[in-house]
Amino acid sequence: MRPNRFYYVVRFGPVQVATHYDIRGRAKHTAVCTAPGCDFSADYSTRAGAELAAHTHRCTAR
Repeated sequence: MRPNRFYYVVRFGPVQVATHYDIRGRAKHTAVCTAPGCDFSADYSTRAGAELAAHTHRCTAR
């Protein structure tokens, strides 16, 4: 399986949360802000953690 294939993508404002498999085959959850100029992105081991980060993210680029 390709390690960079994202699925179950959900958007919370400017932040997208997606699930993917890392190189070792473990499921990882990523939260990324899509606003231009914002550098927020983080990987989490649980989907709940990634969604919490998406809900509480305050974008500095806006």
